[in-house]
Amino acid sequence: MNRYTVAVLVRNQFGVLNRVTSMFRRRQFNISSLTVSETEVPEYSRITVLFDGAEMQKQQLISQLYKLPDVCFVRELSPKASVSLELMLIKLELSQSVRDTVLAIAREFDAKVVDSTEASVILQVTADSRQLDAVIDRMREFSILEICRTGCVSLEKGSTTIREIMNQ
Repeated sequence: MNRYTVAVLVRNQFGVLNRVTSMFRRRQFNISSLTVSETEVPEYSRITVLFDGAEMQKQQLISQLYKLPDVCFVRELSPKASVSLELMLIKLELSQSVRDTVLAIAREFDAKVVDSTEASVILQVTADSRQLDAVIDRMREFSILEICRTGCVSLEKGSTTIREIMNQ
């Protein structure tokens, strides 16, 4: 099974997200990450989906997505030709005895301290999904209180935009 990242440009309309995700469900794809936001043009939203599946079924899914009325364009984003990042907030219980160790590990991953008390710390980490998994693995020896991840956002490298490709 392969992992794919697909950007779906849709009209910014009520119910579009439900219709798009229902297509994944009907095709029995497991969505690993889903992000949705307005684009630089308010009439459009961008849905970025990270999912696992077989190549043939992925092609069928893309074809089916184009049949949805509010889907304007679908683009598979390859890891080499795109930049993909995720944001994670991780809250750790923090005693005085482990504070320096936790903060040293945080620096290794370029994590930013966004909240700190005597009993806890919240770190903000922006990286690809694998690096965030590595942060979590390193922090497991401490007491992780909560984790919140945004999901993958991805843009193709270079100056070409998804709307330009759509209009070609």
